Amino acid sequence: MTAQTVSSTSNSSNYVLVLYYSQHGTTKELAYAIAQGIEDTGMIARIRTVPTIATETTEIKPVIPDEGDLYCTMADLKNCAGLALGSPTHFGNMAGAMKHFWDNTVTLWLAGNLQNKPACVFTSTGSMHGGQETTLFTMMIPLLHHGMMIVGLPYANPELGRTNRGGTPYGATHVSGTAHDHPMSQDERALAVAQGKRIAQAAKALSQTKWS
Repeated sequence: MTAQTVSSTSNSSNYVLVLYYSQHGTTKELAYAIAQGIEDTGMIARIRTVPTIATETTEIKPVIPDEGDLYCTMADLKNCAGLALGSPTHFGNMAGAMKHFWDNTVTLWLAGNLQNKPACVFTSTGSMHGGQETTLFTMMIPLLHHGMMIVGLPYANPELGRTNRGGTPYGATHVSGTAHDHPMSQDERALAVAQGKRIAQAAKALSQTKWS
């Protein structure tokens, strides 16, 4: 599955933004599974990432990465119909690169551009108890401040009750192992796809709602 990408200059809001940061490729793999679920509903998944924070403040990062997915712009975020947000766990919290991105969304917050749009979160860790749930919760906080509506994973998904690795009702997760070489289990992948379908269905429904 190759998620569709659309021009960042488009004002169309018929896509769900899958925004992730990944260091070892495991969170990226989750992002693409979620994108598959989004596109299974007929919606477009726009996959974007954020640049790594430079260790030297004088270093300038390129606007377009040399390889991989494009960096997310404020227009990508502003015009989305829904959002799937993912980051690896860094000491029980989202990675600094993703936190830095959200710290710069004040203009969208002031304008209320993300209000009443659905959002979901996902993460990956090297160890089983590496802080997945706290990371999911802390990623929800800026989304709630933006007025977004958090979409989780219901136990109607049978994989949620039987998974022995990743997967939570708060969002899709993956346990990659300390060397980050464990592939996603069938249950982890199925839950990520299910999360993509659910956020897309929520985006479709909420886009038709008239808010007073």
